Amino acid sequence: MKIKIAQDKLARSLNNVSRIAGGKASLPILSNVLIRVDDNKVSLVTTNLDMAVVSYLPSVGSENGVVTVPAKLMAEFVGNLPRGERVDLEADDTKVTIKAGGYSSCVNGASAEDFPELPEIDEEKVVKFKIGVEDFKTGLSQVMVAVSNDTTRPALTGVYFNTFENGLYLAATDGYRLAERKLIDKVQAEVMAIVPAASLRSVLALIGDDVQEIEILFDDSQVRFRLGDVEVTSKLVDGSFPDYRQLIPKETEIKVTLPRDELVRITKLAALFAREVGGSIVCETNVENGVFSVASVANELGENKSEIKTEVETDGKVTLNSRFLLDVLNILGGKKVDFGFSNKLDPVMLNGDKDTDYTHIIMPLKG
Repeated sequence: MKIKIAQDKLARSLNNVSRIAGGKASLPILSNVLIRVDDNKVSLVTTNLDMAVVSYLPSVGSENGVVTVPAKLMAEFVGNLPRGERVDLEADDTKVTIKAGGYSSCVNGASAEDFPELPEIDEEKVVKFKIGVEDFKTGLSQVMVAVSNDTTRPALTGVYFNTFENGLYLAATDGYRLAERKLIDKVQAEVMAIVPAASLRSVLALIGDDVQEIEILFDDSQVRFRLGDVEVTSKLVDGSFPDYRQLIPKETEIKVTLPRDELVRITKLAALFAREVGGSIVCETNVENGVFSVASVANELGENKSEIKTEVETDGKVTLNSRFLLDVLNILGGKKVDFGFSNKLDPVMLNGDKDTDYTHIIMPLKG
């Protein structure tokens, strides 16, 4: 196997694929990158058995072959070579020689026969979607905040891609909050699939500046994300996502519109005094004074209460986790926030004034 390629292109590809290498310490081969040349097309592959990353590179004057070498060593070595140099790689059995200008190294690799087989997707049978990068990034960031870390409930540790009334939606919940985002308005195909949050974080990290559109392909057990010259294939979470739409209130008895920045400020102030009571804060509407207030629960640190003047039609009170409220406020778009609830045990519903495709609910604490 021989490869001739520009240093910057090879370094970028090695950096991309090496992110997931070495995840399974019991299988040393998973610390390697598989390098394959087929008709002047170079592919670099890594896998942790749950997901695989493939980066494709054009090359000229190359010779077909395949080998595996330590991924992080290769990424660091090539990354430290001078920019603009041409890199020559040549494999002799499992030894790979790397030359660039006056720099040379020989890396001991392993047989490609020991490398796990890559997951295959039958493109004739997949459900396929295309979406702009910025919409994809925004949608994921808005729902992943609600993903659960509880591995005893695997269905909640991912993001639920689902179609409803001809739209493609993302949803996530940890049992205490729920986030939903409409990703695409009109789709023809149908899907119900839970994608692991870890895989989605890798996808977000691999989106290059030159990628404008993402292609997503689902089959019964896997999903593939195409990001320009990079592909990420991941297993789906095996489980059923809750019927979450029945948890979203159609209407709330109390609804106030608040300046987002000011609501963030007074929530942070209350949270300072609520650290020793699990972050519990009390949100309250007062018709007589025309205010929405956020207060800390009384404890040995002291008390805090701040108010925002607003139009209020009904008195009400609800106790929330301050971190959950701040998480959603920090990802809502626009300058205003619609804050709605009914009574102290019903879900609190939050929407941004400029983002009608996003809904976030928080379950109250017993106060």
